[in-house]
This record gives sequence, C-alpha cells and structure tokens, in this order.
Amino acid sequence: MTHSSSTQAIPHIPLVPRHIEVIMDGNGRWATKRFLPRVAGHVKGVEMVRGIVEACASRGVEFLTLFAFSSENWRRPADEVSFLMKLFVSALEREVAKMHANSIRLKVVGDLSRFDPKLQKMIADAERKTAGNTRLTVTICANYGGRWDVLQAVNKMTAANPSATPYTEEQLAPYLSMAYAPEPDLFIRTGGEQRVSNFLLWQLAYAELYFTDTFWPDFDAAALDLAIASYQQRERRFGRTSAQLVEHKKAS
Repeated sequence: MTHSSSTQAIPHIPLVPRHIEVIMDGNGRWATKRFLPRVAGHVKGVEMVRGIVEACASRGVEFLTLFAFSSENWRRPADEVSFLMKLFVSALEREVAKMHANSIRLKVVGDLSRFDPKLQKMIADAERKTAGNTRLTVTICANYGGRWDVLQAVNKMTAANPSATPYTEEQLAPYLSMAYAPEPDLFIRTGGEQRVSNFLLWQLAYAELYFTDTFWPDFDAAALDLAIASYQQRERRFGRTSAQLVEHKKAS
C-alpha cells in the first residue's frame, strides 16, 4: 500500500502522531558518563526499545520507526560493530515472540545484503511471522541511509518503467523502502544532537522535529509524552497560512 504524499495533498493531522520515528542517540555517551564500556549503553538502549514500543502501542501510535544502524555506522570501531550485530541477533531471538503475541508487526529496512546470512534469515522469518499483526508496526532501519533509499527507489522505478519519463512522485513512491507506512508526523532525536543524519530524507519532508538532550537509555514513556505534547502544540500548515487553518477548522 502506498500512502499519500504531504507535498501532493494535505494529509489528515492526528492529535496523536500516527507515525513516530526516532534516532536513538546517546547510548555510548550514557555509558561513558557512568564509567562503563560503550557497549553497556547499547545493551541498555535495547532494553529501552521495549518500553517505548509498549508506550506507543498504548497511546494509539500506529507506526514506530527506529534508526538502529546507519550505513555510516560501519565506520565505527570493528569490535563495536561486531557487538551491535550480536545484539541485533539476540534481540530478535528474545523479542519477536513477544511482539507477535501483542499483535505488533516487525519490519526491517535497509541494505541487508551486508549482514551475516543467519541474521538475514532471522529478519525474514520475523517479518513473515508478524506480517498479519495490526496493532503497531515497528520498523528497524539497519544499514539504512536516506540517500541510499532514494537511489535504490530510482533504480527500481527506472528498471520497471524505462520509457516513462518524465517521472513523477507517484511513480517513485511505491519503490521507497517504507512505502507501506504513512509519512512520519513526529521525528525525535535523543542525545542532544540536532540533525537528521541521513535518516528518511524523502519521508521527513513535513515531519515535526523534536530534539532532546536526554540520552536514549534514559528516554522513557514520560519523555515520549513530552515529545508528543510538543508535537500537539505545533501548527501544521503544509504550505497554508494560519488564517486558512482557522477557516478550515470552522468549516469542519
């Protein structure tokens, strides 16, 4: 299913964000601050994912997208990358059955070809097992980059429609890695940095951005509620004026 584009039509504006995406930043710094190895922060960070998934499901969020490992993260020390891969495997082993029992669908997007075949199979099995679940869709972006996403979509589109130029947004949309999800309403980045770091560049066109100094291992349901409250104070105009929004509310 391809969802409508915020640059082509004015979307419905939900009180609770329909789609939240998060850059889970600050695991290593959280650990260093406590005189722990960086990997301890990653372990704690994985534990926090469970709580945020539960919080999103209970608040009526339909899609939660988490940036777990970017295409640039391969530049990190080899032992840290190796640990992250093992952590991914253990998290899948531990969490998929629980997610399925709670009607949560799991998707993993990114260039998965670089991962170990065992991990690739685990991802495929988890996606297949949870495919029919409808309460919440959790997407893990792994070896993902926003520019990679647009390029792979363009390559697929042109291969499928070699003589259809000039191409349109509608033609490209089905080939984006997250064509199954609506565009995000709320983008959250923890850890104090204020940039999008090559995350869902196409899809972020009209998302509300929320930055917090809280490190991801400290980002709990109360912190999520603060982000949602901030979102609810925003005026989402999608190119319109404030006066037009007032008239639209009167009309509806």
